[in-house]
Amino acid sequence: MKQFALAFFLAFVLAGAVAAEPPSADDASRAKAVLLAYKDAIENLDGAAATALFTQEAQIFEQGGLEGTWAQYLERHLGPEFDEIVSFEFSNYQAGVEVTGDLAVAWETYSYTIVLKDEAEPIVRLGAATSILRRAGDSWLISLYHSSSRKPPA
Repeated sequence: MKQFALAFFLAFVLAGAVAAEPPSADDASRAKAVLLAYKDAIENLDGAAATALFTQEAQIFEQGGLEGTWAQYLERHLGPEFDEIVSFEFSNYQAGVEVTGDLAVAWETYSYTIVLKDEAEPIVRLGAATSILRRAGDSWLISLYHSSSRKPPA
């Protein structure tokens, strides 16, 4: 039964990919621009700018847990963190995007450094994220975002 379900799912996805308009390089570039805009919003500690990049129902996963919608994540998690952060800087940023029809699957890898108001030592981490973006007219919005991080090796 599992094999039948998997085969049905793959046939459905492939049929959609064949029926959909072929993606253009502009599609991938526009989707990647959303990821870069999100990175910039985080570096600027700007929740409002980040909000414009997500669908209303977007789900956020972080460090192995479901954080809820973007609005919930911003209100309960990221927003309060912004209040404690002096600076948030990404480095070694790389990203890739693959577009199929009206969906884009994306990955990002990066390092980041966070300086907190009440901490002498900065937080330095290696990070990775995966996203699913949905076409919204000529632009793209993030509908699912998953990130994780770890301490870099000594």
